[in-house]
Amino acid sequence: MLYKYISVFFYLSLLLPYISADAVGKNGLVVSSKEAASQIGIDIHQKGGNAIDAAIGVSFALSVTHPSAGNLGGGGFMVIKFADGKSTTIDYREVAPIASSKNMYLDEFGEVITGLSTLSALSSGVPGTVSGLGYVHNKYGSMKWSSLIYPSIILAEFGYHLDAHNVSLLNNEYLKSKLSYYSSSKNIFTKENSFELNDLFIQKDLSRTLSRISDYGYKEFYNGLTSDLIVECMNKNGGIISKEDLNNYRPIEADPISFSYRDFNIVSMPPSSSGGITLALILKQLEYFDVSSYSFHDSKHVHTFVESEKRAYAERHKYLGDTRFVDIPYELLLSDEYSHDLFKSINDSLSTPSNDIYTQEITFDTESEETTHFSIIDKYGNCVSVTTTLNGWFGNGIVVDGSGFLLNNEMDDFSSKPGHPNMYGLVGSEANSIEPGKRMLSSMTPTIVSHKDNSPYLILGSPGGSTIITTVAQIVSNVIDFNMEIKDAVESKRFHHQWLPDLIQIENHSLSIETINKLESMKHEIKYRSSTGIGEANCIMIDNNYYYGAGDSRRGAKAIAY
Repeated sequence: MLYKYISVFFYLSLLLPYISADAVGKNGLVVSSKEAASQIGIDIHQKGGNAIDAAIGVSFALSVTHPSAGNLGGGGFMVIKFADGKSTTIDYREVAPIASSKNMYLDEFGEVITGLSTLSALSSGVPGTVSGLGYVHNKYGSMKWSSLIYPSIILAEFGYHLDAHNVSLLNNEYLKSKLSYYSSSKNIFTKENSFELNDLFIQKDLSRTLSRISDYGYKEFYNGLTSDLIVECMNKNGGIISKEDLNNYRPIEADPISFSYRDFNIVSMPPSSSGGITLALILKQLEYFDVSSYSFHDSKHVHTFVESEKRAYAERHKYLGDTRFVDIPYELLLSDEYSHDLFKSINDSLSTPSNDIYTQEITFDTESEETTHFSIIDKYGNCVSVTTTLNGWFGNGIVVDGSGFLLNNEMDDFSSKPGHPNMYGLVGSEANSIEPGKRMLSSMTPTIVSHKDNSPYLILGSPGGSTIITTVAQIVSNVIDFNMEIKDAVESKRFHHQWLPDLIQIENHSLSIETINKLESMKHEIKYRSSTGIGEANCIMIDNNYYYGAGDSRRGAKAIAY
């Protein structure tokens, strides 16, 4: 009898090769920051919805269960790869209000006014999330709009139980102070005592807002009662988003940034995201190195990677911005010749000072974390990669009175002043200066990797501000160059370089003392990140017609499949 069971197990193992993952399925898989959101996506799959339907449901669910980053009052980017092999992107990034101006955050002496672009109503760009989700539903969705929002209405109306990540954010002293400044936020997101694990969190106003969007369609947010509440909030708190701004908002559908790495095809976001081009610049330099021959996380591996990252981020600074306002030399930046020239400037044994790559004087602000990412695949093979954000945790901390949702502080992603870093330490140039109607540059990098025959292989993305692009690049390399399974590729410790400041940021316990000593002898400066680590890469691998999902343990993400 024992022999019989062993034989059956051996037979099953041939059918389903073991790959390290949090969830495995053949009909649908969702990996997001919150279990309730992932479950809603799977429920939509099981009711016959496609990956786009599931993405809409997950997005609305995250606006309820992940209020620090999931949102109605922010924006995001979506990359779609359809079962027929075609790809597209949806840019629903926020835009600068009509009344905005280049020097709106500077004082009379031309210096940046602290907090104005991050903690005031003036820091909000025109929200794009609801419009983007409505647009993609009208064009590619298959289920009824209201059915995709209904589960989130219920979550907001009757509550959900707080997980450890939400509790840690809501009890954080800085964030409590930020959320206490405006009564509309304080009444929802603070309480006299600390929040506890599994507390029931109810959001009645948000439930009513979601109900209006469900009943009247996504345009209600832009020309209905919700838009009136937004404008009232602006007028009350010194903001500048107007009815005209809301009525004029439109998402942008565009072809993805497409390139190859080794024997794989990659599609990612075009500007106003810098993600796709900067990712291409990193990986196309790495192609000239035999990375697979390196020992993982030894000094040669890290040095090669960060030198490529430095050069890519310098190019990001010089050239990238909103394409409606800036001429970006796509053909040049994505050419093999350009990447080869960057590669040739890398010294194998010595760090190149960042100012030798491109000179820019700055002062450095500290890093922060933000954003949320989710990945989805359906039984048909449609793939969706979405990164969405309010920018800083809980945006600018302002809840629109009577609406239950927070506003973004995305205006900080513009260059308030050339050479002055934003909250993530990223330095902007004139290409990313503030102009009315312009989209601010982003680091969000939703990405899909395919085999040469165009069948999907990886669905990738992460939060993490300026670290997003390097996180995605390392996971791609982990899988392709080091042959890692998806869970191992996601959980592996990460490092980051963004050109300026000129230092390697590393997670705790990520590199050996020997490697650190060697890197320092090569003139690299090392900085340890906080215990929260770098990013939250919620990713999917497709192998032998099975779907393998990895929810990043750094923030307790959840993968669910069926």
